[in-house]
This record gives sequence, structure tokens and C-alpha cells, in this order.
Amino acid sequence: MTVTLRYAARSDVGLVRSNNQDSAYAGPNLLVVADGMGGHAGGDVASALTIAALVGLDRPDHSSDQSMSELERSIDRARQDLVDATTADPDLAGMGTTVTALLKSGNTLAMAHLGDSRAYLLRDRTLAQVTVDHTFVQHLVDTGRITPDEAETHPQRNVVMRVLGDFDLDLTPDLSIREAVPGDRWMLCSDGLSGFVPDEEIAEVLISVPAPQDAVERLVSMSMRAGSTDNITVVVADVLDESAAATTAATVTPEIVGSAALAGVTAAGGGAPSATALPGADIDGDTVTGFSRAATAPGGQQATSPVAVGVLPDPAAQDDLADTLEQAMIAGSTDEEQYQPDIQPDDGLDDEADKATTAPKKRAWLTVLGALLLVVGLGLAGWGGYRWTQTQYYVGEADGQVAVFRGIPATVGPLTFSTPVELTGTQVDELPVFVADRLHETIRATSLEDARGRAERLISDAAGETEPSSSPSPSSSPSPSTSDEPSGDSSPKSTPTASNESAEGANG
Repeated sequence: MTVTLRYAARSDVGLVRSNNQDSAYAGPNLLVVADGMGGHAGGDVASALTIAALVGLDRPDHSSDQSMSELERSIDRARQDLVDATTADPDLAGMGTTVTALLKSGNTLAMAHLGDSRAYLLRDRTLAQVTVDHTFVQHLVDTGRITPDEAETHPQRNVVMRVLGDFDLDLTPDLSIREAVPGDRWMLCSDGLSGFVPDEEIAEVLISVPAPQDAVERLVSMSMRAGSTDNITVVVADVLDESAAATTAATVTPEIVGSAALAGVTAAGGGAPSATALPGADIDGDTVTGFSRAATAPGGQQATSPVAVGVLPDPAAQDDLADTLEQAMIAGSTDEEQYQPDIQPDDGLDDEADKATTAPKKRAWLTVLGALLLVVGLGLAGWGGYRWTQTQYYVGEADGQVAVFRGIPATVGPLTFSTPVELTGTQVDELPVFVADRLHETIRATSLEDARGRAERLISDAAGETEPSSSPSPSSSPSPSTSDEPSGDSSPKSTPTASNESAEGANG
């Protein structure tokens, strides 16, 4: 059974970026999205070179057995083109691009994928993401370190680990073969869409909008309304059987959008590519060298150029796309994607992932540990201070008595830093006022023995102060007693008897 693709492509610079580093191609046999790395010089050049290297695959003569290997070889050729471009212009060093491609062969689709551009399949009104992002946060999700919800707001979500670049690393793309089922709808997109519009909303558009051209327009508009800060590129293709294709006006002209269109990448209306000229190319008749790749239609005939959609190329920009890129990089957005190579599965990536994911956890634990240490330190300092207070003594009042206290005469809220250890039995209200005032103010001592001695001396001195008024001296007592006897309470008979005895003794 032979199937047909009905397709549409759209690319927009978006709301923030000053130039479009995305490129895309949609043809009868080939669908590609390439997102140039915004964090590197030459991102638009990289995506355009990739499209230029792949457009030659858009022909119907692939066998199912060979399509995947041909797709892989073309991607490797694109990588070599990026290396050659950097050699010719060192200012482009470090450029890279994602690539997600579908190549139709009969009733099968060969898929290749590098980076975080995505391929989705809508089948039976259910949307599924077919590709797996080659990003740092996706690795964390796959290894169970974070959840998919956490990945959406992770600070390193823009770090791409596998891309097509000008470096010497030979990073093999994810390759697979899938059945082209009539009724299926495929969507390829850059993260300018998938990073800002939820999958449920994407599914709603793909289900409800029948025409691929209307669907891509709607999705790009939704992404901009969602505040996308990146370039936005979308390809939508319906898989049709022969009967459906006969009754449907299917697009047969390839569509090239984004920086590839600006750079002048073209393909033949029948699917075979024509001569392609990129910045810095030397064109001599039908021969194209430098950054470009010459291609001809089957049979060696030069193909005619189709209409490039989505971009109205500026001739000056076509002459020098690298200069345009350099200006764009100066004024570019701050949330650009970054590339961090994923060399091999055992290249220490897990260690790096552990370090990156545990860093926030370590910082959290360090914060908690620091707070605990502070609390413990304050507690130890407080306990040490309290222990010191219990080596101090003073004399004061307790239960109305003169008492010896251990501690210091201070309180903090409900806490008291002293306790009476000895009561002397001497009532404070029996002491002179100035002595009681001294007790109320407390009398400091250097030790328990010193406090005892001070309490004893205080009581003794207070007793000495009160003796003159409470215990009359013998020398002064006879006179008051004699003078008081006539009016005293003593027995009236005792005084005459004593007088008579004295008189008798005197007369005798």
C-alpha cells in the first residue's frame, strides 16, 4: 500500500529574538525541523546547512531497508558541512543545531532525532510524543531524580546534551522505523512551541483543525499568545491512503521555512533539490562549493526552485547570513539554549547529573544544618551562661527571712536564675529598716561560705543596733524603778515590809 503525505510548515521569529535560527522542510517524502543553538555563533547557519544536506532525500525511490541508513548518512554529511563551514569561517565555531526528521519510504517512516525538537503522533484522537528530548532535565526525569512537572521549571531545562555540531564528536542520532498508517497526523516542532504550549492544547488543535496549513498557523499563534521567548517552527503532515489522496487537494510543492529559506536553500517542485547557495558559496555555473551542496534531479537534470514560505528573504542578508547572525547574537535573548555534550553513556554524565541535582538538595540541607548548628550553639551558650550563674551566691530575703541564695538576682520571663539554699530563721521585718533595705538590694558574695559569713554578720550587727532600746543597763535601772514603785503594778505590801526591815535593822 502506498501512502501520501499532505503537509504544511510555518516558522516565526517569535516575540523576543531578533533573528530566526530555526529551519524546517516539508515535502512529499521528507519532513525536517532544525533548531539552531541560540547560545552559539552561527545557529541559523547550522540549521540552514542541515536542511541543505537533507533536502536531497526528498524523493520517492527509497527502499524501506535503505531509508534509515540513508537518513543517517545525510545527517553525518550535514555534520561534516558544519565542520567545513567553521574551518572556512572561525567566527562560526561552536555552532550547532537540533534535527528531527521523518523520511517516507512506501508505507514506512524512518525517523532520526538529535536534540530537543520533537515529533508527535496523533492517532485515534490521542496525541503521543514520539521522540525523547536529549536534554539534561530529561535525563534527570529518566533516572528518577526529578518529576516531569519539576522538569518544566528546572533552571537547566535549556541545556541540550546531544546536537548536530561542528565538533569532532560523532554523536549518532536516535534512529527508528515506524509504520505510516493512513489517518495518522504527525507534527514536528521546535521547543518554541512545545516549551510554551501544553500538550493538551496542541492535541486539541491537531484534532479539531482539519487542514495542516490552518493547524500550523493556529499553533504558531498559540505559542506567541503563550509568551514564547524563542523562535517557533511547526510542521504538520497527514498520512493519506490512495483514495483519500485522490479526493484531497494535497500539497505537492516542498516548503522551506526559517533561516534555510533566508539563506536560499531550495528544492524542486517534484521533490528533488536544486542547486543550493549558502553564505560564502562560490557559484560557477551549476557547480556550488563552499558551504553549499550541489544537487540535481533524477536523471541529472537541474530542478526548478519552489516557493519558500514563511520568510521574505532579504537579498543583503542572503549575501552575508553570518554577519546577520553576529549582530543577532549581540542583541539576542538571555534565555537561549545551551549545549552540553553527551559523549557516551559511561562518560561520567551520571556523576554530573548527580552533582547538579544534588546541588539544590545539598544547599537546602546546608541551610537546615546551619540553622540547627546555630540553635545548638545558642543553646550551649545559654546553658554555659546558666551554669556560670549557679556558681554565684548572694544574701537576700526568702519567705520573709534572711537567706543565702545560689545564682544571680535576675529573671528572664518565667525563668529565675537563683534559688535560696539556706534560711537563717531571722525575720526581716524584725531588722532595722536600713538593714532590710540592704537585703532587698541583695548582698553579693564570692562563695557559699562568704555568703553565710555575710548573713551572720548582718544579723549580728542588726542585733547590736537594737539592744539599747530593748535591754536597759543595770546602772540606769534603779532610779527609774524606785521612782516608779509608788505608781507601779508591784504589790503594795512588799514595799512597806522592805521599809520596816530596813528600819528595824537601823534601830537595832
